[in-house]
Amino acid sequence: MPRRTATMLASTLMLIALLCAGVFIKVPYSELSPGPTVNTLGDHGGEPVLQISGRKTYPTSGHLNMTTVRVTSADFKMNLVEAVYGWLAHDAKVVPHDTLYPDGKTEEQSTQENAEEFSQSQESAKVAALKELHVPVQSWVIVSTVVKDSPAEGRLHAGDVIKDVDGTTVKAPDDVAKLVTRHKPGEKVVFTIVPAKEQAAAEKANKPATKTEKITITTRTSDDDGAKRAIVGIAAGTDHTFPFTIDIKLADVGGPSAGLMFALGIYDKLTPGSLTGGKFVAGTGTIDDDGKVGPIGGIEMKTVGARDKGAQYFLTPADNCAAAAKDTPSGLTLIKVSTIDDALGALKDLREGKTSDLPKCTKS
Repeated sequence: MPRRTATMLASTLMLIALLCAGVFIKVPYSELSPGPTVNTLGDHGGEPVLQISGRKTYPTSGHLNMTTVRVTSADFKMNLVEAVYGWLAHDAKVVPHDTLYPDGKTEEQSTQENAEEFSQSQESAKVAALKELHVPVQSWVIVSTVVKDSPAEGRLHAGDVIKDVDGTTVKAPDDVAKLVTRHKPGEKVVFTIVPAKEQAAAEKANKPATKTEKITITTRTSDDDGAKRAIVGIAAGTDHTFPFTIDIKLADVGGPSAGLMFALGIYDKLTPGSLTGGKFVAGTGTIDDDGKVGPIGGIEMKTVGARDKGAQYFLTPADNCAAAAKDTPSGLTLIKVSTIDDALGALKDLREGKTSDLPKCTKS
């Protein structure tokens, strides 16, 4: 056999051996790729994404698309070949497995956490949109979760409304922890609550809840740090009552990153005219009750997914701008936003053709 042929054959066999080895070598990485993008102004799965009743709504046009990222599962074992392919691909991103599933978090735990964040983002989107429209929204502090085997287990329940702690009125979720930690571990703390069932019945009857209970709980030492804080084992949150019904129908989506686009979609449906001027706008970003837009993960994958679907403009959280601008898909303009007001102002500029006035993302 000629030397050249033998060398080529040996090289080919070595390459095949390396590829085969790469298939069996597992690496601690996961992959992100563009997920579905859905128009909040349109339908999904045969029904409107945003359903509003009890309030006049207006026709909309164009797109206000929320975007998602698809991730490999917690138990997926990536091999070396897949990792290299992901590193080289434009429409995928390979990251350390622990970035997506820290502290050994299971896929079930991650899914549950994402579902809770998605639910909270919907509530905040409704509040932010209605505040922007000067529509009153009633809010109160509730027990969000109760830690298993904690002093509060069986005494307080998720959905209970916290009126006061030790006689001091509670106005925000942070107030609860501040009032509890005034105590030393082993001391008693008194919660005045409206039980969750009473609150639900009052909301259904469209009446204020009047029945309250006083619950006394003995604090214990926190095992989360060395500060020896007093805790009872609950997380406080905020619940709201809206003057009309707003339902967000979107299954198989998790996390808080659609908050901004839901808020804009609600605002568009409740105001005359088209917010987008008929243009294809996509975006992402968390939102809080006051309309502040926060950063999200996987921004590069979301811009790719949006552009692939036809988006011309992408509303980008300010803290994600630099990363998104490093590799912006051709034909997509990144618009920097920090609040819902920023987003509404940018959409106004788009409708009026003032594209030079848009606050665009830059690499630095």
